[in-house]
Amino acid sequence: MTMHEPQHNHGTHEPAQAPASAQTPATGRRALLGAAVLGAGGAVLGLPGAARADAKGTGNGRGGLKSLPVPTIVGHRGTSGYRPEHTFGSYELALDLGADIVEAGDLVPTSDGHLVCRHEPEIGGTTNVADHPEFADRRTTKLLDGVSTTGWFTEDFTLAELKTLRAIERIPANRPHNTLYNGRWEIPTFEEVLAWQDEQTRKRGKQVWIYPEMKHPTYFRKRGFEMEKLLSKALRKHGKDKRNSPVLVQSFEPTSIQKISRLVGNNLVVLLSGTGTRPFDFVDLGDPRTVDDLVTPGGLAEIATYAQGLGPTLDLIITKNADGSLNKETTLVADAHAAGLILHPYTMRNENPFLPLEYRKGTAVDAYGDAFGAFRRYFATGIDGVFTDNADTGLLARADFLGQG
Repeated sequence: MTMHEPQHNHGTHEPAQAPASAQTPATGRRALLGAAVLGAGGAVLGLPGAARADAKGTGNGRGGLKSLPVPTIVGHRGTSGYRPEHTFGSYELALDLGADIVEAGDLVPTSDGHLVCRHEPEIGGTTNVADHPEFADRRTTKLLDGVSTTGWFTEDFTLAELKTLRAIERIPANRPHNTLYNGRWEIPTFEEVLAWQDEQTRKRGKQVWIYPEMKHPTYFRKRGFEMEKLLSKALRKHGKDKRNSPVLVQSFEPTSIQKISRLVGNNLVVLLSGTGTRPFDFVDLGDPRTVDDLVTPGGLAEIATYAQGLGPTLDLIITKNADGSLNKETTLVADAHAAGLILHPYTMRNENPFLPLEYRKGTAVDAYGDAFGAFRRYFATGIDGVFTDNADTGLLARADFLGQG
């Protein structure tokens, strides 16, 4: 996800505290649902909340979203707390640790029209492209969603060229241990991910779920790539374009989600960044609305006409003070549920810089803070799941929260 970053826009707008009467039923309902899944789930991997699933690998996730434990643990770019993100090493470890869904992957195109999994189209920070002198002349500066960005871009490479590169750790200062794996894995294509999903489903005897994101649809549309068509074509080819298919599709651009809603039947999720920000498709189209307009009851009702869920930044669930400590719980959970939307906010990480101030321990940027305490606080709001770089921590926190630990 583009906005799943250490720096959040905390803003100054702080929605009112959700009344206790609005929060309690949602939290209770989720606890009951989670307990029911835990009781009936048959933990294939011996981890809490692992749901028994369709092992045929046909792409028809039996029971659809209802088959997933709640709160759902989404492995963010795999398990990027332990391996370089968007690699099969990261994806497979997420499954080994018990993630309910793997975010595989953030999708960007190659010059010859293939979808590959990278956090951003600029790959200077996530691959060893700088070490390849044959690609030195590809380094350039582009305007990416209004931001001048210098580096190497996937749309300037063929798939064959990208396959000569290897993934590296994106934030080595926070995750020096991940640099051990630099150069081990290549860049996966989405076609490879879809085949891998079926293979892992058969191998593990439980349905593997994935959560791809269409990156920068407006940016790529202006360069001749229709992300919605490329993604829907791949999903249809693999028979994974139905409402009960084990694939959730997400994007930060609401109009892109509207477009793909007319092409596939999958459950769709609108991603939301910080308060006061505008989705880039709105900027491009001259739509003056901001995220604050989208999280009103009216905005949520409109989203619910074409999407099934929201992926808000955690700061839209509980606002933060200027020092990074938690401030007020908003009404977003209750309001979204009233509109019939599920919420999978992002992103929980174990390291100090990514945790609210009161959950940090010491000052080392690569040291773990009280991640369990932070998970517990966010679960208590009634969210339906959460993206996390540390799936094992999330699963243990969920078990504690549901009284199963």
